[in-house]
Amino acid sequence: MTANPVLWTLDERGVATVTLNRPEVNNAYDGALIAGVLAAMDELGRKPQLRAVVLRGNGKHFQAGADLKWINSVRPQSAEMNEAASRATFEAVQRLNTLPIPTVALVQGGCFGGGTGVIAACDVVIAADNALFSITEVRWGLTAAIIIPQLCDAIGARQVRRYALTGERFGAEDARRIGLVHEVVPLAELEAAGAKVVEQLLANGPEAMAETKRLALESSFGGMAVDDAAYTRLVLGEAPERGSGGRAGILRRKARGELGTAPGLNLLRVSSRGRCCGCCGRRLRRPGASAAATRASCSRPLAALACAARPVLLPGACSRPRDQPWPG
Repeated sequence: MTANPVLWTLDERGVATVTLNRPEVNNAYDGALIAGVLAAMDELGRKPQLRAVVLRGNGKHFQAGADLKWINSVRPQSAEMNEAASRATFEAVQRLNTLPIPTVALVQGGCFGGGTGVIAACDVVIAADNALFSITEVRWGLTAAIIIPQLCDAIGARQVRRYALTGERFGAEDARRIGLVHEVVPLAELEAAGAKVVEQLLANGPEAMAETKRLALESSFGGMAVDDAAYTRLVLGEAPERGSGGRAGILRRKARGELGTAPGLNLLRVSSRGRCCGCCGRRLRRPGASAAATRASCSRPLAALACAARPVLLPGACSRPRDQPWPG
């Protein structure tokens, strides 16, 4: 067993290299690796000279998803312990996703389960021609809830519905075709290809890149924070595991909330991204930061006589009557 599951270095240019370092289990993540990723981001966040992060995996494979031995050790523990593990996993992926500096993932060999979510959270992904991918959670009776937002951003809901439901394996060229990776190169050229991208990033304005990334995330599936209503659905909900009546484990999550009802209203659903499905499709604007808020307004402009003037009941439904058309 490796002493440090996550290694990092920072060179004189301000380029950090973060290495997942559990090659004996193909860099499968457990509590220690998650804690190591969070600690690395904490340390790097205190480096004012930081300009870019390169993420790689030690050994033959980039990342093999969750360590099932760890999952099975967490599952019988208390609900609080399961929630803490889920929260840490969510935070690691989401902090990588929202890091204000550019991130580059270099993928070789296997990239399975949570590994696909990790690379979907990176800004640039380069894969070696021997890379192999699979969103494997369903094969273990789990749901890849925590990484679904990032995957939807990277490959779109249509491709997620295929590959997250089948759990099938696909190669580097297919990953490039659907948008999970940007470039495929021979294994021997992987490091050089990553270095080329880093040089391009270093030629750009840091603040301009940070603002560009922030604006892109504003309209993304993966742009949520831990106080968003969707977080509860991804992390805190529970559902029976396939083949047993026990707790589903830290990756299998399902919303408990049901749509509210009100007299005389034909309610429309709000998506898991917090958007009004039937009105304007824009992100809800809550009066406060807490996901516990009981009322909110759709963000469609008041000038359009849209549901900005109508309450939205949380969780679950817009109060605009279904048969009422929007003017214009």
